[in-house]
Amino acid sequence: MLKRKKFAHKYKLIIYWSDEDERFIVEVPELPGCMADGITYEEAVKNAQQVIDEWIETARELGRKIPKPKGRLIYA
Repeated sequence: MLKRKKFAHKYKLIIYWSDEDERFIVEVPELPGCMADGITYEEAVKNAQQVIDEWIETARELGRKIPKPKGRLIYA
C-alpha cells in the first residue's frame, strides 16, 4: 500500500515541463511571484511546498495579507 504525503498547503499548483530549462516548473497562481522547479515532478512539488512556506513567512514579516487557498480555479 502506498503512503501519500500530506502537504501543509492546499494552494493550486500549475506544473509543466520546460524544454528550455530541462526541468519541471511549478507556479502557484494564488501567491504572486511564487514559483519553483525540479528535475523530477516530485522534486518540483516538494520545492514548491518549501517556496510556499517562504512566501508566507515573508508576507507575515512584511505585514501583508496571505491569501486563503481557493481550491479549484475555474477558467472561462
